[in-house]
Amino acid sequence: MKSLALLWSRHALALPLVAAVLLILPTGSRAAVSDWASNEGGRMRLVVLDADAKGNRPAVLQIEPNPGWTTYWREPGDSGIPPSITFAPGSPFGLASLSFPVPKRLDSGEVRDIGYDAAVSLPMVLSGPISQAPPALDATVFIGLCRNICIPFQAELTVTLSPATTTSAEETAIQTAALARLPEAPSADFAVTSFAMAEDLKQLRLDLMLPKGAGERPQIMVTGPNGYVFTEYAAASAGDGRLTVDLPIAKLPRHYSIAAKTWQVLVISGKRAMESPLAFD
Repeated sequence: MKSLALLWSRHALALPLVAAVLLILPTGSRAAVSDWASNEGGRMRLVVLDADAKGNRPAVLQIEPNPGWTTYWREPGDSGIPPSITFAPGSPFGLASLSFPVPKRLDSGEVRDIGYDAAVSLPMVLSGPISQAPPALDATVFIGLCRNICIPFQAELTVTLSPATTTSAEETAIQTAALARLPEAPSADFAVTSFAMAEDLKQLRLDLMLPKGAGERPQIMVTGPNGYVFTEYAAASAGDGRLTVDLPIAKLPRHYSIAAKTWQVLVISGKRAMESPLAFD
């Protein structure tokens, strides 16, 4: 349904998202850092901490767009390229999870993108060997950096893993800052209290509990099948922080079935952001 080209226009279709579920990250571990890879739109590098008892390694992908450039969320909207991280066949390493800080809507005329117009760090967990002397970690990272056009940026990032390396204050701060920018989990005062999809799959209703004092109309980003994000809605307030919203759903894949699927919703209300799964029966 979607294709890549060496040069993307602002009206290119979104690529499939990289699904992300954050795992619990250990602290106080050893770390290693790749060199920066750069192109005309910015630069990126990989920070990797030591493995836990199961071989899971907390890591952070740092992306720094140049002034005037942007990069993208897991669902980039009308144009752009979401980040992906892969390893060569036979590599002992793999991507266990990839998480995304709260993004911004980046509207330009009728084109609506979702991403970041400043430096962003993506927390992740890498699976791998538990040995005390693991091989070097070689990852292929693919992102989009856009200004007037979107340029695919692919780089081979190599991290030398050594038991003798110790975490620096800088590396600890990178991880801490990346985790702090993730959306919060649902809570008593900020959550989806119920949801329902219309039988014809053309409208999704959400009942929300919003934080007190948030004031402004919240931003809502619902992601469904790979490559689909829905942001427009009509709302009716029930008072006491409760809000019912109806999102038009259009252009789903042909013969798409919602049964047993799980979508995601991100709600940005005031200075808080909450992300929640929407698991359909």
